[in-house]
Amino acid sequence: MTETSRVREFSKIKEEVASWSGVRDYLRGGDEGYIVPVVIPKDRRRYGWLFLLGIAIYLLGAAAFVGIGVVAALAGAAAVVFIAGALLWLWRGAIVEIEQGTTGVLSRYGRIVDTLSPGRHYLWRPWDKVEAVVDTATEIPYLAPVAVCPTHENVPLKSIEFFLKFRITDPTAFVRTIGASNFDMVLSSAVQDAIRRRSRRVETERAYDLRGSDVGDMQEYLNRQLESYGVSILGANIPDVQLPDQYQQHLATRERVAKELAAYEREWELTRKRRIDTVLMEIERSKKERDARLIEVNEARNKARQDVARMLEERETEAQRVRLEIETRGRAALTEAENEARELRYLGQSHRDNRAIVQYQLARRQVEVGEQLLRHAPRPVLVRGEGGEQSALSTLILAQMLPQLLSGGSGHSNGVALPDVKVPNVSLPNINGNDE
Repeated sequence: MTETSRVREFSKIKEEVASWSGVRDYLRGGDEGYIVPVVIPKDRRRYGWLFLLGIAIYLLGAAAFVGIGVVAALAGAAAVVFIAGALLWLWRGAIVEIEQGTTGVLSRYGRIVDTLSPGRHYLWRPWDKVEAVVDTATEIPYLAPVAVCPTHENVPLKSIEFFLKFRITDPTAFVRTIGASNFDMVLSSAVQDAIRRRSRRVETERAYDLRGSDVGDMQEYLNRQLESYGVSILGANIPDVQLPDQYQQHLATRERVAKELAAYEREWELTRKRRIDTVLMEIERSKKERDARLIEVNEARNKARQDVARMLEERETEAQRVRLEIETRGRAALTEAENEARELRYLGQSHRDNRAIVQYQLARRQVEVGEQLLRHAPRPVLVRGEGGEQSALSTLILAQMLPQLLSGGSGHSNGVALPDVKVPNVSLPNINGNDE
């Protein structure tokens, strides 16, 4: 198969007429590349049961006409057999089996009236008929490659393949309004219109961007177009876009140039990365040297700090020693001064005590001398005149006795001898009571 024929190959949808036994094969497998979502089943009900029923009625009439006898009994038995055959024929013809995932469309007198769900049904009335069996559970794939799609620059693209999945949601509306064959034409036309609308908005150089792009707007557009037919689009995408040969060569050249550019960029990136790595290595080496120097500086600074701290500690120890020595000397001098002051105080106290003793003894001696003097002193005779004046007699007597009293030899007064007493240099008491 050539590329052109593959490009123009659309998915085909049609409906088939088949017996009840072939409904499943057509709905599940299609028909030689055709998609068959609708099968019109052949009515398998025949009217032969009426012929059997007529024979039975005839035999019953003959038996009634003959009356009683062997012939009548045989005719009655044959009539019963024919009636049973007619009923069996009618029962078999009334059975309708709808496959799982499909829906039967029921008509009465040729008018669609209802749908039949999956399972077994009985159509006893001869005017009821299954018009079609519709596949309502399968997501039916549909491929629509559209040729000669003009772009925004009015350049015709070779083809755009559009893939979608749809499902029949309303079998009655689908069968009544359009049918499978007509739906194929409507769907292909709607898809071509949607693809051409999309390609008109795309530039030729960006046509390949349509592959795998978001086609949500196209899906909504198709759903609006097909909603009245009972069909829903479940998913869509654009798997392939083919450009004209001239543009393909142009894109091939661009791709080759882009690859060369990418190779140059990779080479430049490797070179730049290598240079950056070299610079980073130099930076790391410089950082290591700087860190080593910083370590040395820190070690020297720490050593200097230790030396300064040790020197300060030694100076502080020396100052502490000097201070302690000065304090010790001061305390010793203070103690010595205190002791000396205490000794002087004690000595002064002793001197004071001795002086007091001497003074006491001197005073006592004076008292004793005074006592001796008083004991051995002559009693004076005082002659006073009137008015306290001395008389001439007393003055004469005193003048005679005074030389004797003051002389160094022994003397007598009134016949009493004075003892030889040593008088110290003390003040004599005032014998006369005067101040002299």
